[in-house]
Amino acid sequence: MVFKRLVQIGRVVFIAKGKDAGKIATIVDVVDGNKVLIDGPSTGVVRCVRNLKDLQLTKFVVKIRVGQRTKRVKEAFDAAKISEEFKKTNWSKKIEQKAIRAKMTDYERYKLMKAKQMRNRLVRIELAKLRKTAK
Repeated sequence: MVFKRLVQIGRVVFIAKGKDAGKIATIVDVVDGNKVLIDGPSTGVVRCVRNLKDLQLTKFVVKIRVGQRTKRVKEAFDAAKISEEFKKTNWSKKIEQKAIRAKMTDYERYKLMKAKQMRNRLVRIELAKLRKTAK
């Protein structure tokens, strides 16, 4: 198995746990095998040292140097349009869908269930028609 997402300077990360959960930031420096210095001036993440267990690596890499200052990180991040690119990914869309489902009321869940039942019923009827014509 070949790893495609390596911990490297400029790698964009998704913060899964902690204070800034749900935001993206950029790795600015590697402290040790377990911790990295991240900075996300465009997304509201303050420059700090975070444990890699709290982060998820994305496929995006920003061209910056080791220990780059916040201003330059912001320029590179905005120039690469990382926020827009991340919002286009299936990963981001799935996160948004989970948030929408978590906010659903009991009645909305009921309406969704009934809509799915109706859709499945229509599919089943059409499939039965196709089977009947195939014989």
